[in-house]
Amino acid sequence: MSTPGTPTFEQLRTFLAVVEAGSFAGAARQMHRAVSAVSYAIANLEMQLGLTLFEREGTRKPRLTPAGRAVLAEARAITQGMDGLRARVKGLLDGMEAEVDLAVDVMLPAETLGRVLRGFARACPTVALRLHVEALGAVNAMVLDGQAAIGISGPLAGGVDELERVAAGSVIMAPVAAPDHPLARMDPIAPGAARDHVQLVLTDRSRFTEGRDFAVLSPRTWRLADLGAKHALLRQGIGWGNMPLPLVQPDLVAGTLRRLHMPDQPAGTYRFFGIWRRDTPPGPGAGWLLEQFATLGREVPPTLPDL
Repeated sequence: MSTPGTPTFEQLRTFLAVVEAGSFAGAARQMHRAVSAVSYAIANLEMQLGLTLFEREGTRKPRLTPAGRAVLAEARAITQGMDGLRARVKGLLDGMEAEVDLAVDVMLPAETLGRVLRGFARACPTVALRLHVEALGAVNAMVLDGQAAIGISGPLAGGVDELERVAAGSVIMAPVAAPDHPLARMDPIAPGAARDHVQLVLTDRSRFTEGRDFAVLSPRTWRLADLGAKHALLRQGIGWGNMPLPLVQPDLVAGTLRRLHMPDQPAGTYRFFGIWRRDTPPGPGAGWLLEQFATLGREVPPTLPDL
């Protein structure tokens, strides 16, 4: 069994240049080298691999052999990996983080998150991202504990001495229930009626919200740590609860959920803040994210549709 040698990166780069240019002469012009140097590099590559990569006889332009076509994909992967490595190292030398840990509040609209992260992928292509989606005070806890460099937190970001913050928009929260829920069939809803029905409440296990309730009216509660599960249970008519309007907008339009016009639990604004530890300023990549969340928050004010 023959064992191939190890080609150099320059040999692989020359191989790809010949494929792209369609000829040895074209590759030589592209690489600013003599044609003889290109031919020599390809001959050495074929010798290292023990394969003929190009058909040279009976054709004006070299054509890939079946073996050459098989090697092509691997050569491209190697060179792309090397380009990525060089870009990552350049970013590190320029002060860019290798990785950013971002924690976001589960109430943050998916469209907002998607727009910012799509731009981040273009603006900071060498920075790896680790995304954490948490509820209530868990975003603060992750940033304070150093598990996340920055966070997009809800209103609980205020009053924490160790954290700096910047406004990053808001979302409308409104009470909703399934159309067959007793509250959805009341018109109007009497003051205090919500206390007679199960309220689905989002909760978390962070030290910031331990033993605390937010916008809870009913003594009968089901507590969930997952917003998706709360959404599903609301649609099943198990209870009523407050939800971010962008998430339930399709349900309100389709009629699978109804907004509850309750005198003691009206729709309200849930504000977001970009946060970071005061003693650990964000790096260039994390700073770019904070700036974009803040900018987008100013551009897209919350609205309350008449549904």
